[in-house]
Amino acid sequence: MLLYDTKYLQFKTTKSKTGSDWYYAHRPNTNDIVIILPIIDGNKILFLIEERPPMTAEGIGKYSIAIPAGLVGDERIGESIQDAIRAELLEETGLEAYKIEIVSDNVASSPGCVTETCTIAFAHIKEYTIIREPIDDGGIIVDRILVNIGDIDSWIEARHNEGYILSAQTLAALYYLKRERI
Repeated sequence: MLLYDTKYLQFKTTKSKTGSDWYYAHRPNTNDIVIILPIIDGNKILFLIEERPPMTAEGIGKYSIAIPAGLVGDERIGESIQDAIRAELLEETGLEAYKIEIVSDNVASSPGCVTETCTIAFAHIKEYTIIREPIDDGGIIVDRILVNIGDIDSWIEARHNEGYILSAQTLAALYYLKRERI
């Protein structure tokens, strides 16, 4: 049952297996989210540093370590997953990939709380050459950092020690990267 409705988010309830009320969030304007790990020259990853209002409002952390991501079909009706990956990569990084590799789909970030699922992809990019000025997504993206793949663990640990948070989607993409390289 729909309890609250906005253009971007709905609050709903359903019954659990035991019959008690279960409350959750749902995105009415998309059926998937793309999560894109930009792999530059085969040995570097481009991370985004973001200021996400929910995290700062709740005092959880000022900055989050993320990678490009976006809703499928929210602005471009009839958009495919591949089209969304290319569009979000270009918008948020200014880069184009020569190869897109989908490594997982139907990944849920918090299935007890939200219906949101995502598709995780690697975007293989030959060199770090900006072809279009990237957006800051309404002030959310505050920096872009290129990190050598071999330095990712220590770089993330150093950011964690500075109070940064790591998005679950970024962690999932890094899992697939590590799995591929083992």
